[in-house]
Amino acid sequence: MNRVPKVRLATSSDAPALVNLNDEFNGGKMPVATVERRLQHGDEIVVIALLNDEPVGFACAQTYTSFCYEELLAEITEMYVQEQARGIGLAGMMIECIEEQLRTQGVATIKVLTGCDNDAAIRAYGKSGFVKEDEIMLEKQLYVSPDQA
Repeated sequence: MNRVPKVRLATSSDAPALVNLNDEFNGGKMPVATVERRLQHGDEIVVIALLNDEPVGFACAQTYTSFCYEELLAEITEMYVQEQARGIGLAGMMIECIEEQLRTQGVATIKVLTGCDNDAAIRAYGKSGFVKEDEIMLEKQLYVSPDQA
């Protein structure tokens, strides 16, 4: 069967599929209504990957400013492709789509944080021109939800 990959900006009608994909990726289901609302009114760029018109992945990016820097900053915050759809270029297509959107907003540089041992993601970002920097990410949890206590 011919596998036809496509990438486009997500719309609120993609919310149910995005909820399921995110559950596969991160665990825990967001309410569909919340995802619909965020897609309609949020500042986040969300791209959906399709294979034969079926949703198989997504990527997200956000822009932000700091008084320390004059330019608009951006970060790709999430990227996921289902295992059966990997290896055909969907990650690169999603990165390219995000880059196009960020360029129109005036972003010059994009950052990505990914796991040190996430070789597939590091390869995908490397193929798209991202280079490793000598930095480390630190995290601190400020709030424990009642279901995690």
